[in-house]
Amino acid sequence: MQAERFRSLFEAKGPYASVYFDDSHDTEDADAQQHLKWRAVRTELEQLGAPADVVDALEGAVLGAPPAVGSSGRGLVAGQDGILHDERLIRAIENPVIRYADLPYVLPIVEHGAWHTTYVVATVDHAGGDVVLHRRGRVVAEEVDGGGYPVHKADSAETPGYGDPQRRTMEAGRKNLRAVAARLAHLVDAVAPDIVFVVGEVKSRADLRPTLEERVAALVVELDVGARDSGIDDAEVSHAIEQELLKRRLAAMDAAARQFSQAVGQRSGLAVEGIGPVCEALRAGAVETLLVGDVGDAVVVADDDPLTVAPDADVLSDLGAAPTHTLRADEALPGAAIITGAALVRVDERLAPQDGIAAVLRFALP
Repeated sequence: MQAERFRSLFEAKGPYASVYFDDSHDTEDADAQQHLKWRAVRTELEQLGAPADVVDALEGAVLGAPPAVGSSGRGLVAGQDGILHDERLIRAIENPVIRYADLPYVLPIVEHGAWHTTYVVATVDHAGGDVVLHRRGRVVAEEVDGGGYPVHKADSAETPGYGDPQRRTMEAGRKNLRAVAARLAHLVDAVAPDIVFVVGEVKSRADLRPTLEERVAALVVELDVGARDSGIDDAEVSHAIEQELLKRRLAAMDAAARQFSQAVGQRSGLAVEGIGPVCEALRAGAVETLLVGDVGDAVVVADDDPLTVAPDADVLSDLGAAPTHTLRADEALPGAAIITGAALVRVDERLAPQDGIAAVLRFALP
């Protein structure tokens, strides 16, 4: 997951409240359950010392948002400037995570959030399409109609002199699909989505393909989850999208693990593991990808510069700095990676680095 998504968090004023919880809306009493969950979150934030304005901002965001579709998680970060990040997670959070600290906690978003924060869903048929842009947690929907009609051939016999009804119907359908393709090309050029999901019955999807610009077609993932005219199950579409995003997430994790293992095997100096070596690499701005596993409750120290992180006070003293902050490693090290533009990858049991932390480097350290 690229650091640009989170950089604005570290430009805002802390301390930060970071909240992650199950926001599912898949039972009859889901609304009541949400209020109960939020009440528990609010109580814990208050016990942690979060100020009332921060807690109130979070409450407004949580209770004022439209309900999720089916199983879902929610992640929010707030500070003195209000809500700084608000995202639906592709998986429900089994155990709530509530923190109030000097740094934001972003690992649950790295693990459960959508890596592709901008994507388009186009539900098409020969009458046009419904195009929905998902961008940074916001949704913008529009209907595209190319003005082509009729899109269904009449049952009556052909009338001499008025052309072939089937040909007119086919051309009308193609005109409408060309309008959808033009709109998708505009969105690709304007907002650079990572993926364009196309939903619709097989014939409509097949007829859309040749109308797409090459740059759009390269981003298309087709979802076989229904037809526009007979109704689309939003929960089914959401599940299919989540599965594709999860597949890409796992592929990225595999690629990062392979890159790390290869660098270790080649002894190139382009991989380090353990809190101490990773801190050194972060201070040097050498980290290309930070790989975070189970760090547990480990802490690091820093001075007033969040990049001056070290495993203990002695190392920091050797650098000529005083340890003014003791920070959780799972907040400070990802924070330093984000500030220096490194990518973040959450790793599972396929990679178990020392201290639960490792990095692939841009350049070898002396």
